[in-house]
Amino acid sequence: MTIILIIIHVIVCIALIMIVLLQTGKGADIGAVFGGGSSSTLFGSTGASTFLSKATTVAAIVFMLTSLSLAYIAGHRQTASVVTDTVPAVESKAPEAAPAPVPAPAAAPETKPEPPAAPK
Repeated sequence: MTIILIIIHVIVCIALIMIVLLQTGKGADIGAVFGGGSSSTLFGSTGASTFLSKATTVAAIVFMLTSLSLAYIAGHRQTASVVTDTVPAVESKAPEAAPAPVPAPAAAPETKPEPPAAPK
């Protein structure tokens, strides 16, 4: 389901970009430069909505719906994780006893070295 939504979303994104780029601006007439761009008609100087403006509306609605659907699916995805499979370590309440000290080996009696003999 997610793959189908992503494909639809990408196609609608490309279509929306192309539709918006194909439309002309509201003041595209040469008369608009000199103040003659407005008209006293009901819909203004552009007239009733054209096919491109209706297609823009439809593409924008589909884009919003696919965006919300993909966000919902991504937020509620159940994934397995290695972290959730680990068992937490149980802490003991009693402190562990310190290990018994290891007795030091018996030391040999110290012998002092003899000073070197004086030369004859």
